[in-house]
Amino acid sequence: DLTMHPALHLVGDSTMADKPPLPVFPERGWGQLLREFMVEPARLVNHAANGRSTRRFVDEGRWAHLLAQLSAGDFVLIQFGHNDQKDDDPKRYAPAQTDFKAYLRSFIADVKAKGATPILATSVARRRFGKDGRVVQTLADYPQALRDVAAETGVPLIDMNVLTTEQIQALGPEASKAMFMHIAPGRYDALPQGRVDDTHYVEAGARATAALAAQALRAQVPALRPWFRAP
Repeated sequence: DLTMHPALHLVGDSTMADKPPLPVFPERGWGQLLREFMVEPARLVNHAANGRSTRRFVDEGRWAHLLAQLSAGDFVLIQFGHNDQKDDDPKRYAPAQTDFKAYLRSFIADVKAKGATPILATSVARRRFGKDGRVVQTLADYPQALRDVAAETGVPLIDMNVLTTEQIQALGPEASKAMFMHIAPGRYDALPQGRVDDTHYVEAGARATAALAAQALRAQVPALRPWFRAP
């Protein structure tokens, strides 16, 4: 019975979330593509949602919904930061050193109380290059705040910020566009004007990032190694 197999729950924002099917809209979250790297009967439940921060995820009842579904033996991978940094939006803003860390500690305690295993992930990097051709970090001290909480609590961490920065850097300013929402006008009915967006992935970018996550989970969380195909 598949429902008896533990689940990996994903908690995060639009960079991780499931998106409507192609060919309607080309955007993809890396959590959506992570399923491709999983070995049956491993289960993945993606709770990630567009525009969410730690604060908004709690305030909207999404965290409570996840806890209601959580069973002992499950895993919960938590990745926030992109929307927590929006200090012009009180519904989302969670300062990195205070509220953001407090929410993460609370998430970890809640997951452990259910007999499940929390895992933290730093936010994926945006595609932004400086004049020197190096990737510019745009997430302020949120990735470091996640690293700090992981170290303090002993929770495993997959450093998606470092991994995706290296991935974008290796591709360079031109080739890396193919990973992100660089959409020509008229290509999709839903985007008649096209779109240039260096935060959100198209399928190729989501798949490449999911591959990094799968490898990192295999390395950092030994119990999950059998859940994922070897690279």
